[in-house]
Amino acid sequence: MFHIFQYQPLRLITQNSLSSMCLKLMLSRPVAFAQIWKSWFSSHSLLGKKNIILMGPPGAGKTTIGRIVGQKLDCPVIDIDDDVLESAWNMTVSEKLQDVGSEEFLEEEGKALLKFSASGSVISLSGSNPMHAAGMQHVKKNGIVVYLDVPTRVILSRLKSMEVDRIVGLSPGVSLKDILQFRKQFYRKWFDIRVLCEEDIAAEVVAEKVLDAVKRYQDSELETFVSTRSSKSGGSVEEDCQKYFSDVVTQGLAPDGGLFVPEGGLPKFSAGEWRSLIEASYVERAQVILERCIHPADIPASNLAEIIETAYGENFSCSKIAPVRHLAGNQFLLELFHGPTASFKDFALQLMPHLFAYCIPRSCNYLILVATSGDTGSAVLDGFSRLNDTDRQRIAVVNFFPEDGVSQIQKSQMIGCQKENAWSVGVKSDFDFCQTAIKQIFTNSDFTGFLTVEYGTALAAANSINWARLLPQIVYHASAYLDLVSQGIISFGSPVDICIPTGNFGNILAAFYAKMMGIPIRKFICASNENNVLTDFIRTGAYDLRGRKLISTFSSAVDILKSSNLERYLHLIANEDGQLVTQLFNQLENQGHFQLQKDLLEKLQQDLVAGWCSDEDCLAAIHSVYSTTGYILDTHTAVAKVVADRLQDRTCPIIISSTAHYSKFAPAILRALRIAEINQNPLSQLHLLSSYSALPPIHWGLLETLKKTGNGDHQVCTADMSVLMSHIETLIQNHFM
Repeated sequence: MFHIFQYQPLRLITQNSLSSMCLKLMLSRPVAFAQIWKSWFSSHSLLGKKNIILMGPPGAGKTTIGRIVGQKLDCPVIDIDDDVLESAWNMTVSEKLQDVGSEEFLEEEGKALLKFSASGSVISLSGSNPMHAAGMQHVKKNGIVVYLDVPTRVILSRLKSMEVDRIVGLSPGVSLKDILQFRKQFYRKWFDIRVLCEEDIAAEVVAEKVLDAVKRYQDSELETFVSTRSSKSGGSVEEDCQKYFSDVVTQGLAPDGGLFVPEGGLPKFSAGEWRSLIEASYVERAQVILERCIHPADIPASNLAEIIETAYGENFSCSKIAPVRHLAGNQFLLELFHGPTASFKDFALQLMPHLFAYCIPRSCNYLILVATSGDTGSAVLDGFSRLNDTDRQRIAVVNFFPEDGVSQIQKSQMIGCQKENAWSVGVKSDFDFCQTAIKQIFTNSDFTGFLTVEYGTALAAANSINWARLLPQIVYHASAYLDLVSQGIISFGSPVDICIPTGNFGNILAAFYAKMMGIPIRKFICASNENNVLTDFIRTGAYDLRGRKLISTFSSAVDILKSSNLERYLHLIANEDGQLVTQLFNQLENQGHFQLQKDLLEKLQQDLVAGWCSDEDCLAAIHSVYSTTGYILDTHTAVAKVVADRLQDRTCPIIISSTAHYSKFAPAILRALRIAEINQNPLSQLHLLSSYSALPPIHWGLLETLKKTGNGDHQVCTADMSVLMSHIETLIQNHFM
């Protein structure tokens, strides 16, 4: 058995071999010596008895980077190929592969790995080690596996220059590219940390990235969340106000009524790291981005990968998940409606239930509360109903929606998406009441405490006030930009504008977060319908609800007057001033308005421009686009299209978020297409639309749901807090007791 024991560098201090220079430094300049000692001790405490295990394809630079990391940590460096395999076999790895063939080689390599033991070392694996499960399990027991993720194109170029003509698995009819792609599944299975290695990056830089990634892995306390209304004491937030990702997923709303945000901000990607994702799939991009945003102490990388693959696998009808389509001129559509319930909400709500189920304690039941103005309801019901049997028994969801404030198809869809752990309740009021009621329920400690004590059930939120709802939306904005680069429309670094139909401010905030992470977005165009409180606010700094009544429009999902996620944005531009945010939103709650101070308004207007669109202009845009392109916009995308036409300066591409499939708003679409007689049956409306053979085709998931709905039933209640709480208690009794 191979044994490499931990190096004991403390001997350097006590042995006579310590140089006279170090002795003089220690005696004459104790402060300088202490700093050097602190730096040395920090490096060695990083490793301890654990190994740093470098993994990646052949040509990733594992050996070179391993040596540099070892030098920086002053610890043993072991190359599995050179120091273990060739020593055991008394022949080169290439000779062994040629001698026994690929299948036998993997087995022999795995046996050698099982005999290997090391401690406190930097280990460079072979490219094929991860393909032997038992061997990797053995090595991983005492190590942190770092995946050097190098784009396949770069690896192929390196192997060609190195004149590598033989690797495990290479055979007639199987290309080197195919082998590298095949191996990725094994690398993803075993790694703890991913380090993106962009093209032409120096090995020294990669080594520093490895050390930074290991430090992050070992210190989860660096990544905490705070409330937008937290007060700082002495420049820092009080400890009891700090939460971790697992906490904010389960709690949703902060105890002080604020929204959770990452205390240290979002991770920043370099331009080279973004470029390395240009050739990646949507799922691969999501994995890389979310790994940086979710600490492995909350969800390990391998578990996160499984969750993402489950969320964005067969549930989406388009293999690209969120494709970008050219509309006309410099305008591009980001199609966000290929999920099971035909809206952009699926991107978060196919993922969030699995994140939630992973993070919550097993000893407690959870009831998810959600308010919807249209699309969220069916998305959250569908998402949580797809959990496994065990999780469905301990996690249920209730969806409150304005009974008369959504389209007939949306209502039918919410009824059709009800399952044994997922219910819809219509409320005789508007969306703002539903959303405000949920916030008040969460901050009612008597009621939440009663549910916990009496029924062992905690409440959680699935609206975009929950950070786990917002986070996945960052991915598709970043992915859209990378797709434009991939298609040759722009080169990386060229700016784009974004136009988003906005009500609750979550989608546009996610795009702003993508910019903070390094995506070159220039302007954010906020598109409203006749409920244009956001447009007025962005233009004047006055958020004024006095005398405003919610107007029912064809774009019902943005029929919102109180934009919850605006609070997160204001917290950001106000330099995380929780007291100011508290003051503003308390004033909004109590007096119905607030005015942003001049310096903050100027900062806001550097990012945002805004406009609004009438129902008449919305329908005209749908008709015009269909007449000229054969493409049908939904009512919300049409709102964004109208506003984009008015506000864009046409000096760069503009990406319009197409947030829902037009099938969900069939009566309005048929009216826009100037159909005289419209059958009131939703299924008949969809069949009529399908006869147009338009782009995109009728949504498959929506059609299937409506076929199953029939005369499905749902509960309806009055707009009264006590009635809503009574409904919640009854649902808990029926499901969990």
